[in-house]
Amino acid sequence: MPKRDSTVRGREFGAGIRAAIDKAGLTGRGASQLAGWDPAKLSDLMNGKGGISEHDLIRLLGVCRTPLEESDHLLTMFREADRSGWLQVHGERQPVLPRTLNEHEAVATEIICWSMNLVPGPLQLPDYFRALIDSNPNTLQTEADERVAARADRQQQLFRRRCDMTFYIHEQALRLPVGGPEVMSDQLHHIMTMGIRPYITYRVLPTSLGAHAGLAGSFTLMTFDKLEPVVFIDAENHAVFLDDKDSAKAYKNIVRSLDQAALDAEQSKELIERMTS
Repeated sequence: MPKRDSTVRGREFGAGIRAAIDKAGLTGRGASQLAGWDPAKLSDLMNGKGGISEHDLIRLLGVCRTPLEESDHLLTMFREADRSGWLQVHGERQPVLPRTLNEHEAVATEIICWSMNLVPGPLQLPDYFRALIDSNPNTLQTEADERVAARADRQQQLFRRRCDMTFYIHEQALRLPVGGPEVMSDQLHHIMTMGIRPYITYRVLPTSLGAHAGLAGSFTLMTFDKLEPVVFIDAENHAVFLDDKDSAKAYKNIVRSLDQAALDAEQSKELIERMTS
């Protein structure tokens, strides 16, 4: 397979190859030597850029003694790794840890979130998130503690990186009393506290504005140093990753429109302060 531009699918495949090598107790260089490869070839593969044949992959998986079920999974992903866009269907409910999203957040240089109905996930307090879990009939209550802990860990990792983050939030999301008045009051104060961090900006889209560019739904736009931008759209039991240039252009247009329509940072803070007084 010729080398290609990295895709979301390709990078997920690369992560699976890294995991197979780790489970075999090998280093990248060691696996390359056993497979008879130049280390650069394996590096391209793990970064989702292809450059090998299916026969090459089978040889590598054999070197790593990868179990048959996992080998079949990786071969399937390999055949689809150059396809742009990825609809991930979760089944009845979302995974506790959104692996693909987590891996892209970990290397993003800028994250822009637009949230129409809820406080954006990275800014949600545990009690706010727990109230969302309690209200969802598809989520097992026995998983609540695990989901809350996984979300908190993901937030810590994200904020530890200190990449630039901008949150566009509709006013109706801030007025929806998730978890009751006390939880919502704590949540609004938390948003203002997080806004003190120099790498975090929140902007409120007022209800009085009426129709706006974000009516199609919430999304996250991630940009990277060496990768094409990725748009993430979350839904009840599926997620969509868009990594083609047309999608990136379309959602950047929406972000520009939201930026023009939203209150500035100081006005947004003043609005939330009035809501908590």
